[in-house]
Amino acid sequence: MDLKRVVVTGMGAVTPIGNDVETTWQNAVAGVSGAGPITHFDASKFKTQFACEVKNFDPSAHFDRKKARTLDLYAQYALVAAEQAVKDSGIDEDANLNKDRVGVIVAAGIGGLHTFEEEAGYYALNAENGPKYNPFFIPKMIADIASGHISMQYGFHGPNFGTVSACASSNNAIISAFDLIRLGKADAIVTGGAEAAIFPAGVGGFNAMHALSTRNDSPETASRPFSKSRDGFVMGEGSVVLVLEELEHAKARGAKIYAEVAGGGLSADAYHLTATHPEGLGAVLAMRNALEDAGMKPEDIDYINVHGTSTPVGDVSEIKAIKEVFGDHVYDLNISSTKSMTGHLLGATGALEAMMSIKAIENDIVPPTINHDEDDQDENIDYSLNFTFNKAQERPVRAALSNSFGFGGHNATVILKKYQA
Repeated sequence: MDLKRVVVTGMGAVTPIGNDVETTWQNAVAGVSGAGPITHFDASKFKTQFACEVKNFDPSAHFDRKKARTLDLYAQYALVAAEQAVKDSGIDEDANLNKDRVGVIVAAGIGGLHTFEEEAGYYALNAENGPKYNPFFIPKMIADIASGHISMQYGFHGPNFGTVSACASSNNAIISAFDLIRLGKADAIVTGGAEAAIFPAGVGGFNAMHALSTRNDSPETASRPFSKSRDGFVMGEGSVVLVLEELEHAKARGAKIYAEVAGGGLSADAYHLTATHPEGLGAVLAMRNALEDAGMKPEDIDYINVHGTSTPVGDVSEIKAIKEVFGDHVYDLNISSTKSMTGHLLGATGALEAMMSIKAIENDIVPPTINHDEDDQDENIDYSLNFTFNKAQERPVRAALSNSFGFGGHNATVILKKYQA
């Protein structure tokens, strides 16, 4: 069968560096860090006392009190980002829209961790009186519920679910949406990811794994991918939502087209619970699968938004994989890790970085990898590559590849390209 073409017609964002797409993008280009002291709880006794939190987010500006009580923070972020994306696309204003063919696939790597933490804490303190749980406990906590809320908000009856693959979750969501549309099973899908895990269980849990940076004296410089002094990732939160749409459907209603989704690739490391394969074998397979799916050659890619979490092992293995896949063309690429500014949004990170890639394609600007202070002595990081250190660079961006890798060895790569009629 002939596969249909899929384009991006709407975007929405609530991130540590902006509560909409344009603010997020402008701050990324300017190299603004979203990191600062944690305000969601008293982190003074934790090894890590900072994160990339969303700023100036007021739930009462978006939800009445009754509605807000039914929503974990991660779902609140998702609904606000989805509202922006749907409005941006104009799809809900189409009088001829068949809502049976519009779906929602929004990912979360963890879901309602804060809700779980609050409820479990109450039970632990009051066990002698018998369990007493909020009736909204389960529907607030589960990782698929953001998709459910969005579908109910707009009456979209098409495919509806969440994807969970740790930090690859929202790339998996985008690829699932892409596949369903190009196979003709939906006309459009609202997709992306959301996460809000900057609470004691999240920070304490990642601290116990020695995964987070502990640079408490300089939070804004703590996320420093590919630098010698990197010591772990910086946790972020928020949501990015995209509207993916079948090309002819988008054209028929006169929609603005930001970019085309070219392909997606999936793989597993099958190696370790939390560490990437040291030679990046799973990452190699995901990127090659994505290029094959897109019918593209390595030379067709101009920019890679890397997973680049600022961990000692992960940064090295990803660069090994990129060099293996792209060969000599690797020296003509721009590479950057926007996590250096946004932190790591866990299950929402793939959607955020897909959005960054789309904006790079739209504007022919590659956002920087900030906070680079000193080259690593590890011979496996080749500093003759263009990491776009510290300053954005203008260049033609015909196509961008975005990597996301998750605990459990999950790898997901998305390729986006300039739309051509």
